[in-house]
Amino acid sequence: MYKILFVCTGNICRSPTADGYMKKIVKAAGLSEKIYVDSAATSSYHHGDAPDMRSVECALQHGLDIRGLRSRPVRAEDYAEFDLILGMDSQNIWNLNMKRPQGDERYNRAQVKKLLEYAPAYGEDIPDPYYGHDGFENVYQMISSACDNLLEILKHKLKHDQN
Repeated sequence: MYKILFVCTGNICRSPTADGYMKKIVKAAGLSEKIYVDSAATSSYHHGDAPDMRSVECALQHGLDIRGLRSRPVRAEDYAEFDLILGMDSQNIWNLNMKRPQGDERYNRAQVKKLLEYAPAYGEDIPDPYYGHDGFENVYQMISSACDNLLEILKHKLKHDQN
């Protein structure tokens, strides 16, 4: 099983949107048995919190229900369990690289990248919409585009791995 972890600062806006959207398109593609998706935060401030209501409302407008997700911090084990850890911005990537345990090969499994590497037309960083009153729709569009492209890549990878 291929495992993907989406990460943002608090795991209440961007990463739960990516988590929910990716799960939806993975299921629609019939790949739920082959691709596992989760999300986490680089901080523990919102641990256990539901997604921000503005993210929830934006997702619901697109037929996506993320209300059941809860924030959790990145754990050392994530680097050993996941194939791909996708940060939303440069600060997330820096934090993820600093949190990776050193000295044990198990923790080298996960590849850490920015999500927008899969939708470079949007730039490098997905902005944090938390402190603004707008931007949630823009963030949703960036995330959905990158996830759509990522899924196409994974479909080819999984097909190639079967052969």
